[in-house]
Amino acid sequence: MPRMLDSLPLLYRDLLPDFFRQDVPEESKATCSNCAMSQGSAQGAVDSVDGVSRMFRPDTKCCTYSPRLPNYLVGALLSDDRPELAEGRRRMEAKIASRVGVTPQWVKPPAKFQFLYKNGHQFFGRAASLRCGYFSADSGGCTIWPYREAVCSTFFCKYVAGADGRKFWMSLKTYLTLAEIQLSRWTALQLLPDYVLSGRDRAETQPGPLTVEDLDDTAPPAKTYAALWQGYEGLELDYFRECYRLVKALPPDGVEKLLGLDGTIELKTLEKLHHTAVAPQLPRTLKLNPDATVQWMQDGSVALGAYSEYDAVALPGEAYGLLVDFTGREPVDAVRKHLREHKQADLSEDVLLELYRHRILVDA
Repeated sequence: MPRMLDSLPLLYRDLLPDFFRQDVPEESKATCSNCAMSQGSAQGAVDSVDGVSRMFRPDTKCCTYSPRLPNYLVGALLSDDRPELAEGRRRMEAKIASRVGVTPQWVKPPAKFQFLYKNGHQFFGRAASLRCGYFSADSGGCTIWPYREAVCSTFFCKYVAGADGRKFWMSLKTYLTLAEIQLSRWTALQLLPDYVLSGRDRAETQPGPLTVEDLDDTAPPAKTYAALWQGYEGLELDYFRECYRLVKALPPDGVEKLLGLDGTIELKTLEKLHHTAVAPQLPRTLKLNPDATVQWMQDGSVALGAYSEYDAVALPGEAYGLLVDFTGREPVDAVRKHLREHKQADLSEDVLLELYRHRILVDA
């Protein structure tokens, strides 16, 4: 299995606690290079129960999300002169030159995008107008991938460990987001202390009404922008590169100290969920989830979904008929014995564990 660090930007390799060297499930079901959720893919042939398609556009895939990149990851990208990142650097430099969503702490999407993202309905993977500015339509990949942020590092359309896997990766996202916030605040404090001391960093988490500039995706007024950047106005590229150098020079325990008690709590939570994801235990009693969706296929098999609208488990039709015996009133071993004696059938522990991880069967 890959290590947790392998799913994160290289910058974190010497900064995060030893726990991040643990193995994690290889998310082999989320085939990004041959998108499992794209319209027409073999893995996405099941019609939805409610008639609403969940399949992604091939020219967007799951990249209908625009990242909020912390200053030090922006600087890391700008400092990386590898030819394969030339297009990503070009796009980032153009974004910074536009001054839209560019602050000493982040390079983020326009405020209008955030509004549309929060208020859109069933658009994810399907709305071309929300496609990420760093997505390459030609290659179907990301032009800044080595320096992706927390959301892009931890999102998968399908999880090998099902609901337990999703909980683990979402917990990792929470930890990384906390690290991004604190590291970007710390670097801003070193280079532009007034930005942090005046509370501008906190104001960014409490957006107000959209301005004319927000609605038109144009730069803020020159005076406003100059007050934000002070002595670094016009030197933003140098500023971001210096943020990267500051973070890169942190001692091994530097991130843990910056995260403080909040980081300790999030790390403990992450450790617990990691154990559940890699070493699952079948509950003593199980019952069929009444909220599970059921889609019968033309060949007589059945697709069952519960924890995610993007992920389903396929079973022979005969096997589905056995699940109704799991009512939660008797232990799993007793139910299996009953199935063997009265129906001459059984569901192995591996199958039951898979159904539990997908929450087709739930802890009674």
